[in-house]
Order: sequence, then C-alpha cells, then structure tokens
Amino acid sequence: MLIDSFNRVHDYLRISLTDTCNLRCTYCDPADFEEHHFSRTRMTAEEIDTIAGLFVQQGIKKIRITGGEPLIRKDAKEIVRRLAKYPVTLALTTNGVFVHEHIDTFKEVGLRSVNVSLDSLKKETFLAIAKRNEFERVYANIRLLLQENFHVKVNMVVMNGVNTNEICDFIEWTKDAPVHIRFIEFMPFPGNRWDEEKVFSYVQILGAIAERYSFEKLPDDKNDTSKKYHVPGHHGTFAVISTMTEPFCSTCNRLRLTTDGKMRNCLFSKTETDLLTPLRNGMDILPLIKQCVYDKFEMLGGNTTQFWAIEETTSHRRSMMGIGG
Repeated sequence: MLIDSFNRVHDYLRISLTDTCNLRCTYCDPADFEEHHFSRTRMTAEEIDTIAGLFVQQGIKKIRITGGEPLIRKDAKEIVRRLAKYPVTLALTTNGVFVHEHIDTFKEVGLRSVNVSLDSLKKETFLAIAKRNEFERVYANIRLLLQENFHVKVNMVVMNGVNTNEICDFIEWTKDAPVHIRFIEFMPFPGNRWDEEKVFSYVQILGAIAERYSFEKLPDDKNDTSKKYHVPGHHGTFAVISTMTEPFCSTCNRLRLTTDGKMRNCLFSKTETDLLTPLRNGMDILPLIKQCVYDKFEMLGGNTTQFWAIEETTSHRRSMMGIGG
C-alpha cells in the first residue's frame, strides 16, 4: 500500500495524458499566461501502462484519465484500452467536445463514469469562459452519455459574478435527467488571476439553492472530496467541492501523474518527483513513488496559511491544465 506519514492510504491515481487543450477556460489556462509552456516530453502509451501497473501493484483501486483535454491525444483510445485491463475503477474527465468519437471505446472496455466540465448552460457565457464556440457539441455529448446510461458528473467552476446566477439552472437540470452536478469553488493556480472576491463559497452555493429548492444531505464516502445532496423527486443529484473554504485533506487518497511523467502527491504541491527519466534509464521507480507519497504534507501541499499565494519562484509552476486537475 501507498501510505504517507499521516497514515493516509492512497488508492486513487489521476493520469494526465496531455497538458494541451482545445478550449481556453480562464480559470484553467488563460490565453495571456505567457510563461505557460507545454511539455515537450510526455509519456508514451507503453510508459503510461508500465507506470500505472506499478501503482496498481501498490494498491491503486481507481484510475482517472485527465488532461488538458485527454481525448485530443491521438493514441487516447489505445491508452484507455491499456488501462482498462487493470482491476481498477476506470474513469475519465473531459471537456466533452470529442466524446462522440470515443464513446464506443468506452463501452467496449467498460469505462462507465465520465466527468464533463461545463461552467454555463448559456451559450454566450460558455463562450466568454471557454473562449471557444463549442457549447452545442458539449451539451449534445452530455445528452449522448446519459442516453447510453453512463454515470455522468458535470463539473461547474463557480465564479462570483460570472455564472453564480446559473446555479439553480443546473439544479433544475437534475429534475428530469440523472445528471450529477458538482459545484467547484474557484481555486488559485499560476496565471488564472485568482481573486478571493471571485470565490463563491460552499455556504453561499447552498444558500442560493435553498432560495428555490428544498434538499437533503446524502451520505459521503470516506474519501469523497465533495459534499453530496439531493432534491426530493429529482433524478439527479448535486454536490459541492469546497477546496477553498472547507478543505478535505485529512481523508485525501489521491495521487497525480503529469503528462511528462512527474508525480505530484497534492494538487497544490510545489514539488514533483520525476518518474519518467529514471524509468527510461532502467531504474526501479517504486522507491521514488513510495517516498513521494510518504513526503506528502498534512494539508494543501504545505500551504497552510493563505495557500492561494502560490510561490511564483518554484521550478514547477503549472496551470491547472498542466497539472491535470
């Protein structure tokens, strides 16, 4: 098992296939963030398979494929098939644009859980956030996934003054569709011009919903990062990820692998462990994996005070797209 110094067992691995994306969402990868650079070296499908296999041997039970946008990678289908052979729960996070081109592969290998990022149900607001006119395609692909009986979570990053007036529109969507909405507090990353005033908190989100709906708390699993709720009579559910106002570090079981083979033990970590270079040099990378896990800070990557003040001097500055979410 992969256990850190605070006795937390880590059995969930997020693998980023690429740090490029066909959208330019302002909170993830601002187009004017000049210092952002894409990885010139990235893991091959075989290397992803090899590294994932080592993690599975150490007790990983769930693998989530992420990006950037993972489905823009030409060998995405091959990678999905390779990872599907492991005895894990396989899931995917996507912006939804290319889902229709891959859905048959998902069904073939048994990948049934898909998270789709969608920050607005209004075409104009979607365009303002994503900088690309892809709303119709994304919305159609969410409907396609639902029609094919996938478990679909829709991730909405809530930004005060940008899309907060749509919170109840997303709740209304759950009335007739078995869609699971996840409201995410706006988080800081290099280049996204994070402002505390843009954070619409967990409490504020629930307050906005309560103005129109009565809802019930659902039980949360041990390692859930979201707080789940249900409006009686609705087919779907909703949840809030309160990273900013109520962190959930004490039960964190997540590890991350970037597209260039760097291991991160926390989303907010300022350091990374290179696994790809040693692997290519024929070294045993298992000790590196175990040490990286063991060195994990108790909370928020060691940023326990004003953790949004991300150090700009660190050698591992990445936007959300570079980290893989």
